[in-house]
Amino acid sequence: MAKEQHYGLIRRPLVGLALGGGGARGLAHIGVLKVFERENVPIDYLAGTSMGGIVAAFYAAGRPAEALEAEVMNLMRPRNLLRLIDLSLLPRAGLFSGERVRQYLAEELGEDLTFDQLCIPLALTAVDLISGKEVVLREGVVIDAVRATSSFPAVFDPVEIGPYRLVDGGVLNNVPADVVRRLGAEVVVAVDVGLDFYDLALVDNPGTPPTTRVAHNAWRAESLMSEVLVRQRLAAAQPEIVLHPRIPGEISAFSGFNEAAKIVAAGEAAAVEALPRLKKLVRPRLRLPRLPGAS
Repeated sequence: MAKEQHYGLIRRPLVGLALGGGGARGLAHIGVLKVFERENVPIDYLAGTSMGGIVAAFYAAGRPAEALEAEVMNLMRPRNLLRLIDLSLLPRAGLFSGERVRQYLAEELGEDLTFDQLCIPLALTAVDLISGKEVVLREGVVIDAVRATSSFPAVFDPVEIGPYRLVDGGVLNNVPADVVRRLGAEVVVAVDVGLDFYDLALVDNPGTPPTTRVAHNAWRAESLMSEVLVRQRLAAAQPEIVLHPRIPGEISAFSGFNEAAKIVAAGEAAAVEALPRLKKLVRPRLRLPRLPGAS
């Protein structure tokens, strides 16, 4: 007697979006999300690091991309940015404690919002300074995880969660494509907003102050290390699509917040460029499970 045939259902692949770190450059993620919303590109899973983690958390909590853009434009005003600064002369592990940032996050997302209350499954990455390992945060209070993933070393105090002393996830994994893949994504879109080493012009003018040249050389070295590590991690994760928004090289992690509109537009342009390929990848497909007894 012939074996009974089992047919699968027509369904689309599950889509995961990995948003990388980059400070002000990470505002390009908002532009990517605007295009995804406009073109009805589904997002089933989100993972984020640093600024990418902040944007991912707001979006996973149900904040539409346009509303998020309006909030960012308002926050970028100097008076509002000053609200987030809590500089103190007291001994601490970072220039800022980050408490005002936490207060802002609590006002916007809610003091007690937990991961299981989010609209989209979310993972945020951080690095434990005690063990030296990456920590993937998927449970507990969301704003604590957001603080941890964006706690840039020496700028903000580390965040204590359980046995961990956590700092910015970009230290080890600046574009967490592998993390969103492990959540269950079948099509992974990774957004890399990091600086391209070759976009950074050398400062060789003899009249340049020595301190400026030292800082610039350190910036170039850090950018090179980060770029090499990101390439290695992406090669291992093999995301189906990697977006590289064309953000001008002079816009850095800390100096580009006054260029928010330009950065968001760069994210939109990168997403639009990838749309034809992306729509093919997320097209519903017929899934045929194996027949009983098939090898």
